[in-house]
Amino acid sequence: MLPTENRLRRREDFATAVRRGRRAGRPLLVVHLHSGATDPHAPGESASPARAGFVVSKAVGGAVVRTRVKRRLRHLIRDRLLELPPGSLVVVRALPEAGGAEYERLARDLDAALQRLLGGGTR
Repeated sequence: MLPTENRLRRREDFATAVRRGRRAGRPLLVVHLHSGATDPHAPGESASPARAGFVVSKAVGGAVVRTRVKRRLRHLIRDRLLELPPGSLVVVRALPEAGGAEYERLARDLDAALQRLLGGGTR
């Protein structure tokens, strides 16, 4: 499970990450990263933690498959949150091929996308 303070929930936060952030695409997923954003909903907080959200559409598969993909992505991003700049907004969008992908392949694609967005600062 992703800690509450690290979850993206508001539509505006998703939109900010997707529209203003940088994007890196891989065969299984697309990662949007908006670095160094301060949390506009928490007055007085300048260094909010990095937050992540996920988009898994019906194109990925049925409800069981989508839930499995979301669970896997949440687990993968949880281990990588400390590598992200404070206040970052991350949106991970699963592509249709993610539904049948192995956990290790999802991890490789996520790491490659984050490495590209962070300029080589991750695994």
